[in-house]
Amino acid sequence: MGVDLLIVAGEHSGDNHAASWVQALKKRHPQLSICAIGGPALRQAGAHLLFDLTHWSAVGLIEVIRRYPSFMRLLHWTVEWVRAYQPKIICLVDFPGFNLKLAKRLCQEKLTYPHGGTTRIFGYISPQIWAWNTRRRFKIERYFNHLGTIFPFEPTCFADTSLDVRFVGHPLLNQPNPFRYDPNGPLLLLPGSRLGAVKQITPILKAAVHELRKHYPQLHAIIPYPNQAIQRYLSVQELTGIDLCPLATFNTGVCSAIMSSGTASLQVALAGIPGVITYRANPITFFIGKRLAKVRYLSMANILLHKPLYPEVLQDTPNQALTVAHQMESFLSQTEQSRTSFLEGADALKQLLSSHSVQTLVDWLESLLLTSTEAMALDAELKNSNPKA
Repeated sequence: MGVDLLIVAGEHSGDNHAASWVQALKKRHPQLSICAIGGPALRQAGAHLLFDLTHWSAVGLIEVIRRYPSFMRLLHWTVEWVRAYQPKIICLVDFPGFNLKLAKRLCQEKLTYPHGGTTRIFGYISPQIWAWNTRRRFKIERYFNHLGTIFPFEPTCFADTSLDVRFVGHPLLNQPNPFRYDPNGPLLLLPGSRLGAVKQITPILKAAVHELRKHYPQLHAIIPYPNQAIQRYLSVQELTGIDLCPLATFNTGVCSAIMSSGTASLQVALAGIPGVITYRANPITFFIGKRLAKVRYLSMANILLHKPLYPEVLQDTPNQALTVAHQMESFLSQTEQSRTSFLEGADALKQLLSSHSVQTLVDWLESLLLTSTEAMALDAELKNSNPKA
């Protein structure tokens, strides 16, 4: 049996995003054969999970180097799988370090269209070429057939290419937000969804909470962990005044947040919750990244709004944890007053991230799958026909 769609999603956020439209596609076309190299959300949505890649997610140059041999083995295996099963469409969700290499290799092996094969490459969530290495847009043009972006300014970054690029809206607007504001709630701590990043940032969060509790002894904090690996790590740390709970069942209103700069920080911003962004990585990764970056801010909310709505305290800040605590004190002492600007920011973000396109991402994928099916059927019919001269 042929495979209609292969999805490759290496991050927990990408796994969740892809799962939502796999469910929609399966509802419209139950017969679709969908396979995935992703995570548990895609499996639960109805995709046949070939490999759980979310366990391998890495961030930063040094972290990727450590995983490089494993990634290369998986890349080779994936290419051979595509050669054997020839899916109509491969959807590469974010995860550019792996997915761009995979798209290139598939092209070199003449497995993709128009390079000798029939499989089309659909990218979902553009690499952040606007942040660094803008010339990557020409590689993406060469190896991809279509690209759906989640930020409204991204299609213009590809204006000098022939790639079919469309803004399809941000997936967070179509999903329930796990975070909500409560002036009497605990302090929300979000160290990230990758274990490596969590290990870097948790000591900063722990020290900041310790400092805040000197002035607010009744303060409690909470970390909603996204997976069992992170839960196991956090459970053996001495997190005084900090509770743990699974993100999947998190339903607690929070007064403010200290967070890393990932997807969850944008969810916090969309909920209008005050907070501070903090970040720590391998020193070499941070040194290189800071010099390559072409944007002023790390937080996507700040980037989209062109202003530092959320203070950013990075690892080159002296006394990082103490600075985070001092930034948080203004939110804790004037919770309602400080929230006004964050509510205005949330409204502005929702306007920016809403797609006004008639065609949704699911509609687009559906049309590509149907078109591909019709084209393959016509090709088979022509090959089987034997017209008389």
